Amino acid sequence: MIKLENIGNLVTYNSISGLMDTFKDVEIIIDNEFILEIGKDLRNIDSVIDCNNKLVTPGFVDPHTHPVFLNSREDEFHMRLEGSTYEKIAASGGGIRSSIFDLRNADISDIISKLKSRMDRFLTSGTTTVECKSGYGLNTESELKSLKAIKEVNDYHPIDMIPTFMGAHAFPHEYEKNHEGYVKLICNEMIPEVAEQGIAVFNDVFCEKGYFSQEQARKILNVGKKYGLIPRIHADEFQNSKSAEIAGEIKSISADHLMMVSEEGIKSLYENNVIATLLPGTTFFLGQSNYAPYTKLKEAGVEIALATDFNPGSCNIQSMPFIISLACLYLKMNILDAVKACTYTSAKSLMLEDTIGSIEEGKKADLIIWDINKIEEVSYSVDFNPISSVIKNGTEVFTA
Repeated sequence: MIKLENIGNLVTYNSISGLMDTFKDVEIIIDNEFILEIGKDLRNIDSVIDCNNKLVTPGFVDPHTHPVFLNSREDEFHMRLEGSTYEKIAASGGGIRSSIFDLRNADISDIISKLKSRMDRFLTSGTTTVECKSGYGLNTESELKSLKAIKEVNDYHPIDMIPTFMGAHAFPHEYEKNHEGYVKLICNEMIPEVAEQGIAVFNDVFCEKGYFSQEQARKILNVGKKYGLIPRIHADEFQNSKSAEIAGEIKSISADHLMMVSEEGIKSLYENNVIATLLPGTTFFLGQSNYAPYTKLKEAGVEIALATDFNPGSCNIQSMPFIISLACLYLKMNILDAVKACTYTSAKSLMLEDTIGSIEEGKKADLIIWDINKIEEVSYSVDFNPISSVIKNGTEVFTA
């Protein structure tokens, strides 16, 4: 057993009250991987972690990342600075397609090595669970290779990695003039093989002009459902493609991006209990200003999660504390809503809210001990990482 003592402020979602709560001067006893007790003046335990009267929160849950790639794409960042756009770069053969060649030709050991390093970095920013998408292989062999790399790293790395199949990320060059042929490949070969091997939980589609149409997205996600893959969707990122409505229609667990979502789309999300996963880091990194309409979504009753969208092209950001800062600055979220969106609701978007996402007795001991005192300092500390240590499954896995 381990006891955390001298906790100044413990900030977490409380499933009993349904609210974010702050508990002062409490202690936590951890037994193996789980939180056994929370309270004041708890019994003595031989193994103690002194929190020095600092802040403690749940570990972050990042529900939208693209970490399985070989090389970065910093050249595209500078192309955008010179006036190009994400869409123009993609149309000229850059973007997602530029990552395909490298990954297809990479040995799985090289992919695993880079993926491990990225998971190490997630931990230093307090992320203890991360959703990981495939989507840079775009043929059966390479998509399976990507998902196998996720599984192998997850088997030994402290962080929990939740795998998502995303063969429907873009159309590879060999199917440039045969989009329906590629949709058939996904539905008739990729999805059945992924399901048979049991190497993905979710199935995601990029529904956007120049990528997958509404009808194609509907087909791919419904076929995935038949094979036990839970639907997610990249929705209404660059224009209103009515993909939020598709998310509602097929009962997707989440709809992500939503910068251009319509009133009808918001209504569909609410009526069908679809979580809106917002990615302010992408808007920021692309140098744009059309942030997702958080206030409209919240007022409509839609549940909100936050994620990094870490990827090599449009968002080279792995820090959830930085995402919280962006959410507060540009989405106008208050700090407690932002922390809830990065912990409890993001866990809910991965269907893991019963075991992670909040500090409660019986849940996994995934915790951040901060080197700050108040929750407001998380968003205020924009240019540095004020984390003292990270505990994953009851074990201290990072110390600053």
